[in-house]
Amino acid sequence: MDVIPAIDIRGGRAVRLFQGDYSRETIFADDPIAVARRWAAAGAGLIHVVDLDGARGEGGGNRELIAHIARVMPIPIQVGGGIKSLDAAAAMLGAGVRRIVFGSLAARDPTVIGVAVERWGDQVVVGIDARDGRVAVDGWTQTVDRNAFDLARDLAALGVGRFIFTDIARDGTMSEPNFDAMAAMAAHTFARVIASGGVATVAHVARLRDTGVEGVIVGRALYDGSVDLSEAIEAGRGAPRPTC
Repeated sequence: MDVIPAIDIRGGRAVRLFQGDYSRETIFADDPIAVARRWAAAGAGLIHVVDLDGARGEGGGNRELIAHIARVMPIPIQVGGGIKSLDAAAAMLGAGVRRIVFGSLAARDPTVIGVAVERWGDQVVVGIDARDGRVAVDGWTQTVDRNAFDLARDLAALGVGRFIFTDIARDGTMSEPNFDAMAAMAAHTFARVIASGGVATVAHVARLRDTGVEGVIVGRALYDGSVDLSEAIEAGRGAPRPTC
């Protein structure tokens, strides 16, 4: 199982939100590029980057920064937040991003995602963010009347082969992941699922490995030192944790 460090960018800085609440932001670094290099040096094989400003439709101020990260990093990045059209996706891929993550657009116009899959294949990922089982959109500021599992099944039928599933109630809380929901998503979509939200310990990573997910995104726990990325990567591979 892959362990993927997250870099959430708002106003050009690396931040984390609590349960997706923009008013409960913690700034962790002024230089997201330095953070990306740190995660690469620790052994990451992929970095998950989110444009929080773009997710709320607040312009493209972070796009050049994200493109620069894609150019200078020795490992690939996947990017979500603000990719609300095929043109926006094409621009990100053209800038060197390995995978693009559709969110709100997938909930509102699934047929566009089918077109994206036809064009870019497995470079297309869909992020499904859920609050109490319902799909959230627009940077998690709104919830639509759609069940997360039903949306995933419909999108899988259109050819989507990879999902990022976030339980918003757990995101940024460092409580623990919603293991049952992650296992259910992996079992019912017949696609690759990357879990997101709530990881606080290396033991959480090891337990997620047993749910059948392809990977896990880790954010706040890396920034505050609760999880060592190298240890988490080993746990994802199934290696035993260090005893000292």
